[in-house]
Amino acid sequence: MNPSPPDEVLGLTVHSLPKPGEAARAVASGRLKLLAILLACSLPVLVAYFVFHVMRPQGQAGLGELITPVRAVPEVQASTLDGASLALPSLKAQWLLVKVDGGACLQDCQKQLTVLRQFRLMLGKDMDRLDWLWLINDQAPVDPTLAASLKKDSATVLRVDAAHLARWLPAPAGKVQQDFIYVVDPMGNTMMRFPSQLDSVAARKAKRDMAHLLRASLAWDPPGRQAGVAGQ
Repeated sequence: MNPSPPDEVLGLTVHSLPKPGEAARAVASGRLKLLAILLACSLPVLVAYFVFHVMRPQGQAGLGELITPVRAVPEVQASTLDGASLALPSLKAQWLLVKVDGGACLQDCQKQLTVLRQFRLMLGKDMDRLDWLWLINDQAPVDPTLAASLKKDSATVLRVDAAHLARWLPAPAGKVQQDFIYVVDPMGNTMMRFPSQLDSVAARKAKRDMAHLLRASLAWDPPGRQAGVAGQ
């Protein structure tokens, strides 16, 4: 048998070596992308800190309490008053003003819902950038008249497991969720809370805090829900 010519003994494919610096540029590009993702996720918190520690004029005491770290919306199902299932993350893409209470919602609860509605209306042209929610943490029935009134006023009413709500909407030691109005950013992160008992002075402070926050976030949060609308 005739031996194969030397250049046919092995079939080798020779690839060109990477040019000097390409590997370093690839690593740098990956790091920049990761940094951009982290920045996008933390943007609402950075905006909040800027508003409350830089933009606020001296002598103006704020009412809002920043929640750190922020609490991401849980990947769980809520239910409407009609019993339909709704993914809680579908509430994203809009600022949220949230109240938590039981379904019985007696006089004090109803008063707080009225305050929440009026607080949103106080924001004027910015109110379309917020949805207001009543999240029910038990299985108690809701008064049909109250439910109809809230639906007319464009409130979102959902039942959510109490344990999930406690993790998403935290209350400080010695307090309960009913003591607060929670602010959730368009990415689903709970990042601020106001006291639920707002007199006229406290309401003006809360309005000023919320208006500053909305103004600072206007560049990346256009008015109106951008993806999906939560059901009633």
